[in-house]
Amino acid sequence: MCSLAEEQGFETFRHAYRAAIKEVRTKIEILSEDFAVRHDYNPIHHMERRLKSPDSIEEKLERYGKEISIASAKENILDIAGIRVVCNFIDDVYAIADMLMEQNDIELVTKKDYIKNPKENGYRSLHLVLSVPVFLLNGCENVPVEVQIRTVAMDFWASLEHQLRYKKGKTLPKKVDCELKACAESSASLDVRMQRLFDEIYKSD
Repeated sequence: MCSLAEEQGFETFRHAYRAAIKEVRTKIEILSEDFAVRHDYNPIHHMERRLKSPDSIEEKLERYGKEISIASAKENILDIAGIRVVCNFIDDVYAIADMLMEQNDIELVTKKDYIKNPKENGYRSLHLVLSVPVFLLNGCENVPVEVQIRTVAMDFWASLEHQLRYKKGKTLPKKVDCELKACAESSASLDVRMQRLFDEIYKSD
């Protein structure tokens, strides 16, 4: 059986997801700039984008017990294309999400709010899967893009937690797990305090 990357049409398949990332990223940049013009404040700290590698797509399909094919990847994996939006404050996260979902050519596929309902390990972020139309030579195709929106503090914790957890490739001791979750709680508390300070400074004018 050939690998996913060797299947005919794979580069065309990947191109649609790259194009979808550009579409959503451009929308976010325009919305952010418009917000900054209207409110004299930019809610976005920075953005990152990611396109899953062929090996990563194959691994996920195998984990799901699905066929390794382009058609199967399209049907079963919603995060082949991904954008991470890192915001300054908690309210900014929901403002960006609302602005995106108000776009009349974007369809919300799934929404998972790990800020209001953190994962067991303390992870926090707002995950949206958005279906965006991509216009190619053979017509229009709706392509899913996962958008993760989080604060600087949430991103700081998630990045370092991932590095610590997967650096050694083995299960961490319970004590370390507890420490990491405690750090997540401290980070969340700091986020709330910083939001309160922002509100006092900017919303009192």
